[in-house]
Amino acid sequence: MNQVLNTARIELLSPRLANQIAAGEVVERPASVIKELLENSLDSGAKRIDVDVEQGGVKLLRVRDDGNGISADDLPLALARHATSKIRNLEDLEQVMSLGFRGEALASISSVARLTLTSRTRDADQAWQVETEGRDMAPRVQPAAHPVGTSVEVRDLFFNTPARRKFLKTEKTEFDHLQEVIKRLALARFDVAFHLRHNGKTILSLHEAHDDAARARRVAAICGAGFLEQALPIEIERNGLHLWGWVGLPTFNRSQADLQYFFVNGRAVRDKLVAHAVRQAYRDVLFNGRHPTFALFFEVDPAAVDVNVHPTKHEVRFRDGRMVHDFLYGTLHRALGDVRPEDQLAGSVTTAIVRPSGIEAGEFGPQGEMRLAANALLEQPQAQPAFNTSSGASAGGAYQYQYTPRVQSAVPAAEAQAAYKEFFAPLPEANANALPAGQEDIPPLGYALAQLKGIYILSENAHGLVLVDMHAAHERIMYERLKIAMASEGLSGQPLLVPESLAVSQREADCAEEHAAWFQRLGFELQRLGPETLAIRQIPALLKQAEANRLVGDVLSDLMEYGTSDRIQAHLNELLGTMACHGAIRANRRLALPEMNGLLRDMENTERSGQCNHGRPTWTQLGLDDLDKLFLRGR
Repeated sequence: MNQVLNTARIELLSPRLANQIAAGEVVERPASVIKELLENSLDSGAKRIDVDVEQGGVKLLRVRDDGNGISADDLPLALARHATSKIRNLEDLEQVMSLGFRGEALASISSVARLTLTSRTRDADQAWQVETEGRDMAPRVQPAAHPVGTSVEVRDLFFNTPARRKFLKTEKTEFDHLQEVIKRLALARFDVAFHLRHNGKTILSLHEAHDDAARARRVAAICGAGFLEQALPIEIERNGLHLWGWVGLPTFNRSQADLQYFFVNGRAVRDKLVAHAVRQAYRDVLFNGRHPTFALFFEVDPAAVDVNVHPTKHEVRFRDGRMVHDFLYGTLHRALGDVRPEDQLAGSVTTAIVRPSGIEAGEFGPQGEMRLAANALLEQPQAQPAFNTSSGASAGGAYQYQYTPRVQSAVPAAEAQAAYKEFFAPLPEANANALPAGQEDIPPLGYALAQLKGIYILSENAHGLVLVDMHAAHERIMYERLKIAMASEGLSGQPLLVPESLAVSQREADCAEEHAAWFQRLGFELQRLGPETLAIRQIPALLKQAEANRLVGDVLSDLMEYGTSDRIQAHLNELLGTMACHGAIRANRRLALPEMNGLLRDMENTERSGQCNHGRPTWTQLGLDDLDKLFLRGR
């Protein structure tokens, strides 16, 4: 084989073979074709796109739009490789605004299918049509009837490459992939109407969405009404970065990452830097093995992002990846931390917009979470917490508690107590369905009624019954307080009696020197002994049991890849979480009503109190409708 390769002459590939090789990169399945065709339609200024599909897209793919169209002289050129109207020079490539720009899509598609392109410009008297088949690649141009816009019809995909065709999946699987592509583009462009038909049946009918209500309807149609009901809208703009969209509450999670949409300047991407930032933001509020949900739109200067790094344009590269990472992490971390029980009970969280500012708006580095905690400490009220643990323990090893009433609103204490009594008083016979007066003064988690089996707290609020896992809830409260305390007091270092030597690459050693001040703030002291050798002289006192060599090596690896690392913070949080778990109240610990109410009030004031440190829910709401269903009332 080597002899054959060494003696073979170098020859130019035929245009047909070159296009089919290119098609292998661009055209993987019907979904790949529909992506390229829809991107061309959107780049042409279309406001309505109709898609007809037969047999999952293998037999027929037809895309019709009302865009600007293609002139008759340009039709044959549209099917040539590296022919495009979207870029002219290198400067255009450095700040690409269009979805497509390579000029390979139509040529690649036409090399493996029978393609018909019909188009008419606004100033043309009639439309023109060009046809080509994969075998001869000779375009045929002729007059045709067509309104202003363009139609592309692709028939018999892979008819001339049977090896590729037999690798296609079932009709349903191929159509599901195709539909997912359309959904992503429909989310990216709210101003365009999308209509999809499969085998003559209407599947999607999405009209233009110009206001918030219409955009919410489109998101619900694509992601499901459940997502919109359990999503938190966010919008923030800072330092030329603009992020908006919806992030699912931690309780609305999935077993796989199939409800995650992220767009950069209108382009759907799957980027590991973005995935890492989101994973960090959900770190201690998501149950193990579950995936968050989100539909986020990120807008940045086109010159600050390179979209020409992958043939399918699914990946991008940011000029300042660290700034983007910290901006995304900080924004999502703060938004999720600000969710309180009243937000989850509001019934329509889509009406709220979270706009962090100042430090909370994106000035997050590797030590961002500690800065957040320190900032939260400054904002804490001076009053004592409602649910306190004393240093003394009872004979059974349980902590002692003291209840300090706290009124959430500006209502005086006497009026709040009156509202409390009125809320629990029987309703008048004449108007049994009316809501009691003063109900707006009832706290979100209501007032405790009883304790069940020493594990759950039963509470009544304006919506019905609240069930609280008291250990999980108190664990989160203590955990957040420990993080705040650590941020305010800082991290003390533990010098090593015998410094540990760590072999690294020269780039990693340079990275350690560059971030020396950051390591020092976290309690580490690193010294460079040689071009590829570091000495670890000090580690954080809280992590004295950790494997210093492995931890520093992993942190350096993260810094090289993402420009930031949360491994040290993750180890510290794991330790604090263990301390909180051991310090939280245990099952069968009997609490008095004032103590239960104190725990409820603290939950309402604690960040991320909806989940314990392990991502499990701490409370749930059973409305009157839910209770009525259990007893078949009203049926």
